[in-house]
Amino acid sequence: MLGAFAKMRRARPLLGTIVEIDATGASARAEAAIESAFDAIADIHRLMSFHDPASDVSRLNRQAALRPIAVDDRTLQVLRFAIDLHERSGGVFDISVARRLQTLGLLPIHDDDETARRLPGSSWAIELTRDQRVRFHDPNTRIDLGGVAKGFAVDCAIAVLRECGVSEGLVNAGGDLASFGERPWTVCLRDPRTPTRLLQEISVRNEAVASSAGRFDPFRSSTVLTSAIVDPDTGKIVSAIAGASVWARSCMSADALTKVVMLQGERAGPLLRDFRARALFVTADGDVHAMADWREAHLAD
Repeated sequence: MLGAFAKMRRARPLLGTIVEIDATGASARAEAAIESAFDAIADIHRLMSFHDPASDVSRLNRQAALRPIAVDDRTLQVLRFAIDLHERSGGVFDISVARRLQTLGLLPIHDDDETARRLPGSSWAIELTRDQRVRFHDPNTRIDLGGVAKGFAVDCAIAVLRECGVSEGLVNAGGDLASFGERPWTVCLRDPRTPTRLLQEISVRNEAVASSAGRFDPFRSSTVLTSAIVDPDTGKIVSAIAGASVWARSCMSADALTKVVMLQGERAGPLLRDFRARALFVTADGDVHAMADWREAHLAD
């Protein structure tokens, strides 16, 4: 006997935010599944952190311009997706904005990074070789996977819960979330200009939602800070759009596409349709725009 049937919720600080996992199933199995899901998320954080000098990302930034570097299969999967989205978005989604973010003080400059003040490289310079290694053809290229890794970690956690026999669940990493099972989950989207105000309430079932907006710490200040999303062409932080939410089949897709919507607004429509995704964004002036058939959601009163 595995024990009583139970609904469980656990939370843990990971990925620079609070990650919550809900799971429904036999109690002993659900407890073990949640722990395994947290382990999977911790693995992604370890592999893809810009701050950890031992991560795959840091090793690539130090060495990939010198020789092809072997990385974990999960890192390759994210890089492959990021490069594909870079091409399909015409360069709008670009993981090589790390240089820009360092210049703006949004990412640290490591002691061993002698070229940190040089011009940024480009995702066009990133090669995934036939033997599953990674090479940078521009010595100035530095990558940051912060725009996609959190969504990928959520997808990995969902996969673990399923493999462990959990019947339904939800993983929420600071607003980037995905669910599975028969149950619809109610998700509240907050106004990016005033995060204490509810903007919309939606129902999510076997899909993912991710949001991007200005940084907000309710324990320190009621002020919303600027976002960390940078235009790869100009090096300037996005300002015309205050926040965006994307509804997609995978959390990795939703997470990455929020950055494209933040930069392009309505012009991101064709790309959203390619991904069978929907989006909602709020301009700095407070106008709300629903894109690509944003359904089953209603404005909060």
